[in-house]
Amino acid sequence: MTGNAIRLGVVGLGKMGLSHFAMINAHPSVQTVACDGSGFMVDVLSKNIKTPVFRDFEKMLEAQPLDAVVIATPSKLHAPMVRRALEAGLHVFCEKPFCLDWQDSVALTQLASDKNLVAQVGYHYRYVGAFQEMKRLIDAQAVGRITHVLAEAYGPVVLRTKRQTWRSQKDEGGGCLYDYAAHPLNLLNWFFGVPSQVAGSVLSSVFSKDIDDEVFSTLRWQDGPTGHLTVNWSDESYRKMSTKISLIGTNGRIYADRQECQAYLREPVDGLDGYDQGWTVKYTTELTQDQWFYLRGEEYSAQLNDFVDAITNKQVQAAQNDFASATETDQTMAMIIENAESGMSVGTAPVLAKPQKPARSSWFGRA
Repeated sequence: MTGNAIRLGVVGLGKMGLSHFAMINAHPSVQTVACDGSGFMVDVLSKNIKTPVFRDFEKMLEAQPLDAVVIATPSKLHAPMVRRALEAGLHVFCEKPFCLDWQDSVALTQLASDKNLVAQVGYHYRYVGAFQEMKRLIDAQAVGRITHVLAEAYGPVVLRTKRQTWRSQKDEGGGCLYDYAAHPLNLLNWFFGVPSQVAGSVLSSVFSKDIDDEVFSTLRWQDGPTGHLTVNWSDESYRKMSTKISLIGTNGRIYADRQECQAYLREPVDGLDGYDQGWTVKYTTELTQDQWFYLRGEEYSAQLNDFVDAITNKQVQAAQNDFASATETDQTMAMIIENAESGMSVGTAPVLAKPQKPARSSWFGRA
């Protein structure tokens, strides 16, 4: 590190890049530089802030003694830029989705591991208090054996046919699957891992010409639940993106979204304080720790803070959302695409362990 501060470059100053820049620029342990391919953006920022702003990624790497980078460029550029940064010995925080080709994700995960570098992907929902509480309840087997899960995400992103941007091009942004469905899928991977089988997937358009606006899929896990994924980014009935997960188990059910975690238990669970028989509701506000800087939501600051802490403490392993976990999501999305295109189930049908049935008494043996 340079001096006592981490020298960090933010690459890509679009919507998410500017948010990351504002948050990390306010971090007490970080000194920043920035980079964006837009001459207009570079000119405007250079006139109004003291932070050095570059137009060329390579020139920034050559000119600045960096310790880490935040990659917030269009998805197509993630793989080559992440590789270049890792080869330069830099810790990397990459915006989601990680890579459009899951094989790139596997290779970059290995490269980061070989170089002992902190490598994290921006799946911020893992930092939302309600989803963290859902994860804790799953690990505690609060609702017993989970039999089914419903993962949903809706929002008003594409509401009319419009000019193309990188998000509307399949080979650059990946469509609704990679931009929207990736979030609930990443939560499912966090809870259950990569599904054993994907079937019944549909990638359909509502307004877009070349990409999907809706994603539907059925997921199955070995010795785990069945799951349904339902995502639509062309839904104006929602004011903003809404992601929610519902679980059904043998001892009750759990629901979580950005605001709250609701749990219904048929019977209380030993060692699980604060949850009695019946309904218990916990709100994100009571489950969330304060951060040094608030913008959009504490979860965005929290994930960057974990990235900085991992670098500072030489932990290598990111607290959440390392490259390996993001690779699971890229693999799951690849399974959905293959299933949607071929119409054939992808993966191996899981064999579910069935509980032992009690022996039935014979009607003929009754007195």
